[in-house]
Amino acid sequence: MGCSLVLNGMVKATAFGLCLRHIDPAEFRLPPVLPPDHPHPVPAASLPALQTSLSAASDQPLPASPAAPPEAAQVLRQFRVVFGAVRRHFRRMEQQAGIGGASLWALSLIARQPGLGVGQLAALMDIHQSTMSNLLRNMVREGLVQMERASHDRRFVELYALPAGLKLLRRVRGPYAGVLPDALGRLDPLTLARLQQDLTRLIEAMDVDASAAQTPLSML
Repeated sequence: MGCSLVLNGMVKATAFGLCLRHIDPAEFRLPPVLPPDHPHPVPAASLPALQTSLSAASDQPLPASPAAPPEAAQVLRQFRVVFGAVRRHFRRMEQQAGIGGASLWALSLIARQPGLGVGQLAALMDIHQSTMSNLLRNMVREGLVQMERASHDRRFVELYALPAGLKLLRRVRGPYAGVLPDALGRLDPLTLARLQQDLTRLIEAMDVDASAAQTPLSML
């Protein structure tokens, strides 16, 4: 009797044992179960074409990079020195004060010029006024700065450092603006003009977005 007890590809359980009696064990072999991440086997007929394609790809030379002049390595090392000094300085100040370097710089300017306006402070730090507003909001919440309406014009807001802010400044060793702005401020105009011209050419060669030009260094 043949084994015909199959419904929708499934052997009926009640007759499974009877069906197996009529099947040669040598013929009853299931395909091996491969793990999910096992690569699918490549048909033997496709192997020559695949090998030819891989061989042609390996023979193609990689695009050559333009050789940098030896002076480029020296300049790169100088940038590393500058970037490393900037990062170490802000890290030290933030560890001492518990607030960001940009907030410390703003606090020092407010303490030096009581009654400073928000727009004036943003101009001194050369940052966006929206960034300045976010910094001041945090400083007011932490009790470091107080904002008051100007007596001569109620539309304007004046900034004053509170005792907690002044105490914080005395605990931190400057320069509050950072080592890079401090060093730039001590260079002569001729050197600054040459730096500006050379850095403009570098930025153009990098082809980068200059939107970060008015973001504090400590926030980059």
